[in-house]
Amino acid sequence: MKKIPTIFERDWTGDKSRVTDVCNPEALWVFQGEGVATRKYDGTAVLVEDGVLYCRYDAKNGKTPPPNFRPAQDAPDEETRHWPGWVPADKRQHKWQIAAFTSYVTGILPNGTYEACGPHFQSNPENYPSDLLVPHARAERFEDAPRTFVGLAEWFKGHDIEGLVWHHPDGRMAKIKKKDFGLRRDQ
Repeated sequence: MKKIPTIFERDWTGDKSRVTDVCNPEALWVFQGEGVATRKYDGTAVLVEDGVLYCRYDAKNGKTPPPNFRPAQDAPDEETRHWPGWVPADKRQHKWQIAAFTSYVTGILPNGTYEACGPHFQSNPENYPSDLLVPHARAERFEDAPRTFVGLAEWFKGHDIEGLVWHHPDGRMAKIKKKDFGLRRDQ
């Protein structure tokens, strides 16, 4: 899964954790009413492919990725210098992802990306009682999500979620997080 652009430009000269009200040109399609907004889950991204579990790996700041690295995009991001990709799950490093993956009785999950959520991931902000893999393809849809800076800042106040990811029919994605507006999850 390649790096997903944020729908608004970051405040690169001030508080980089916040966005400005300036539309990111990469996400112009969102503001033109294209795509569907879905819930962004707060966990750890994983990939299931032909019954094999892969975990997210980010080669940051020019770091050389491991030999088994499968890049999710051709080159590192020019602004952040992050290069996202996947590595096969390793029982020492990814024991909780593997436990969530192997807990499914059917044995083989459909190919796709998932969010590993539960008590062992990101302090469990999603409040799941046990670890599980949430399919990104089945994420909750928000048809009513606004597409303006002010509208989203207000809308997030009534939703206990990490954020939204818009999916374009051609495969493009764009995101926004509640914390991009300086809001906490419990607000």
